[in-house]
Amino acid sequence: MQFLKLFGLLVLLAGCTQDQQNQLSRKVVEFLDGNYLVTYANGSTVKTWTISNGKVTTSDKGYYYFWDNKKHYVQTPIENTFIEESD
Repeated sequence: MQFLKLFGLLVLLAGCTQDQQNQLSRKVVEFLDGNYLVTYANGSTVKTWTISNGKVTTSDKGYYYFWDNKKHYVQTPIENTFIEESD
């Protein structure tokens, strides 16, 4: 049954234009927006950022990327960063 649902979803996506797929992708990202507390800790250095109605993304380069509440663009190494969902 799971295979049938997955196959149906793939067929549906294959029938969409690239623009429709991009619009769908943006809607999913909007759904994932939330409130987060991001903490970077390395030895005695501890920095914390609050993100309201935003998102934290990552890449294969080993960093988290986000915009904080002060509209600063921040990137932190994944290995020393902790992300908590907040209310």
